[in-house]
Amino acid sequence: MRRLAAIALVSLVAACATTADPDGFYTVRKGDTLFSIGRNFGYSHRDIARWNKLSDVDEITVGQVLRIRPPASSAPTTAKTRPAAKPTPSATAAAKAREREAANEAAAPAEADRLDWVWPTAGKAVASADRNKKGVDIAGSSGQSVQAAAAGKVTYAGRGIRGYGNMVIVKHSSTLLSVYAHNKTIAVKEGQMVSKGQQIATMGDTDSNSVKLYFEVRRNGKPINPVSVLPAR
Repeated sequence: MRRLAAIALVSLVAACATTADPDGFYTVRKGDTLFSIGRNFGYSHRDIARWNKLSDVDEITVGQVLRIRPPASSAPTTAKTRPAAKPTPSATAAAKAREREAANEAAAPAEADRLDWVWPTAGKAVASADRNKKGVDIAGSSGQSVQAAAAGKVTYAGRGIRGYGNMVIVKHSSTLLSVYAHNKTIAVKEGQMVSKGQQIATMGDTDSNSVKLYFEVRRNGKPINPVSVLPAR
């Protein structure tokens, strides 16, 4: 478990470079685990294992291609190996791919703006002192209530990632999720639906040298400025 936690932390730090192809598949890289892949894309590792018919969470190998989004009813759910390299796509196809990626990036703020956000707890937010973390620290008192910043589904609740302590991850849409770390206690379970402002934890100092909440918002596995989506106060 210590080895898996260390690998998962490395994967979280490198999440900015983690992307899936447009069809919802992801190629396993060195250091990946089902836990880290699921966290980066906002899905439960159990769901990813089920979509790919994996009976062992340690079964994945570097270069393996996994489905990391829910399959359509007619789509197969088995894991597949990426076929041999295809010829270089035409300039037209490449241009369309770039246009699609640009459109997705442009839609990011709009999608976040459509969600009804609230601050996850009281207190002043400052950029995290940990250069590997892209969210904000919110100082407070031990036992202070921590709420879901927007409605969604709990995809992770536990203490399996070194440096984050008791952590909760809530998935808000197909691309957006929020992270709540260093909690004293956790009040929700994986798979549970939560409403905006619902208490999900209490503030603490697990894996931290001070009492605080570490809060982060991710889109497609990449951190965005959480203050930009939260209401002014």
